[in-house]
Amino acid sequence: MGLAAKSVETASNTPMLLTALPFLGSGFVPVETMPAAVRWFAEYQPLTPIIETTRALLTGTPATGTTTLLALAWCVLVGVLGYAWSRSLYRRERR
Repeated sequence: MGLAAKSVETASNTPMLLTALPFLGSGFVPVETMPAAVRWFAEYQPLTPIIETTRALLTGTPATGTTTLLALAWCVLVGVLGYAWSRSLYRRERR
């Protein structure tokens, strides 16, 4: 995100949008207790399966297979997309 920013101020403020994702997921409140519109977003955003899998591993409760696989898939997808984006931005800046 820093490579895509036009100035230092925007580079430091761009990730601020990502800090809201745990609050709109299952990080603090169970998804089942949320209003319908927020529940829909919370169920399908990337951090919810990651938070649920981490919580299950830390508390010693069994994690469901689909949640764990979904969490791993999101981590791999975000990592690959971030790598591809940063490589393309770095190459563009160097030319």
